[in-house]
Amino acid sequence: MKLGKRLTQIASMVEDDYQHIWDCCCDHGLLGATLLKRNSAPNIHFVDIVPTLMAQLEAKLQQFFSDSAHQWQTHCMDVSQIPLGQFQGKHLIIIAGVGGDLMVELVTNIHQRHPKLDIDFLLCPVHHQYTLRHQLASFNFGLKHEVLVEENNRYYEVILASNKLIKGKPISVVGEAIWQTHCSKQHQTCHSYLTTTLTHYQRVGSSNTANVTAIIEHYQSVNIAPLFVAT
Repeated sequence: MKLGKRLTQIASMVEDDYQHIWDCCCDHGLLGATLLKRNSAPNIHFVDIVPTLMAQLEAKLQQFFSDSAHQWQTHCMDVSQIPLGQFQGKHLIIIAGVGGDLMVELVTNIHQRHPKLDIDFLLCPVHHQYTLRHQLASFNFGLKHEVLVEENNRYYEVILASNKLIKGKPISVVGEAIWQTHCSKQHQTCHSYLTTTLTHYQRVGSSNTANVTAIIEHYQSVNIAPLFVAT
């Protein structure tokens, strides 16, 4: 099955210096299978907590990737408990398709359990991006790359971060590179995403259930910078 725009973008941001890539909350394993075909790393791990999904995925991987050239493993378990310490080398942990709150919980648990390992995180939350960014910044993670993607009238931030600040820039709570546009279409996407995000937090603020004044101010300070000549 062909990857959609969001998963294609995530796959394109996978670097080539990892010994182990972990496709977490992998669902049907489309992303991990794509990376497996590309030989993106010597070892690809598929992780999900749903037994039926993992049994189906195991069968498909056995069918299509049984040759010794492709090294893969499936893990039916809580993502926060993945056994990174059992494997040597640099790790990439990919988590997509879940909310920012759950992503914060998973990343926090992994970071606390393996603070000394060399780990990159490739993250694409479906919402609560600010919450996730704030937590990553509090851990002094380094930003390696970030992209804004629109698919099916929804917006997604894709964030590639290192657990070592020295390997990247400080992480902004609202993003920086995602607001630097290279064409008029992307420029419009950024404007629409910023408007949608501000409207959401202003609605939350008006309900008096949460103090989001600082979040609103951060997004109001965003400057969408065109890196192209309009025609």
